[in-house]
Amino acid sequence: MRTIDSLLSEYAESHQKKLNIAIHYICVPLIFFSLIGLLAAIPMSNSITNALPVSVLPYAHFGTVVIVLGLIYYFRLSTVLFIGMLIFSAIVLFLINLIASLNFAPLWLIMLVIFVVAWIGQFIGHNHEGKKPSFIKDLQFLMIGPAWTMSHLFDALGVKY
Repeated sequence: MRTIDSLLSEYAESHQKKLNIAIHYICVPLIFFSLIGLLAAIPMSNSITNALPVSVLPYAHFGTVVIVLGLIYYFRLSTVLFIGMLIFSAIVLFLINLIASLNFAPLWLIMLVIFVVAWIGQFIGHNHEGKKPSFIKDLQFLMIGPAWTMSHLFDALGVKY
């Protein structure tokens, strides 16, 4: 397994121009958020949810399963980035639950719109950059994008990861 530093450096190679970086700061978290929201909209089996306490039922969905798997991946790369992603993931789950409880529109529709708009932003950024997105070379970079964004936040705060 490659180190977090080498993965972040390789990811940064196609993220050099300020506009592309700024777009990624917005769109990467939105893609993460909307993907988890789309997965949250998929109903889980009653045999699974019936065994859970009522207090966790709003978070008993496939989005949470993907977050747990992702957190295992981040933990293997960096404990500090894992903690950052854990906090961010908890906020994402809370906001998805809040949006779902508002019954403004179907959760899947809201998340689909965010997902599509955020990906359009990403491709605009890469078009401006003149380089293909990193995940085209290696799908692992779909997981590194959020860590790269988090690493920039940590750098700004002076936190070593």
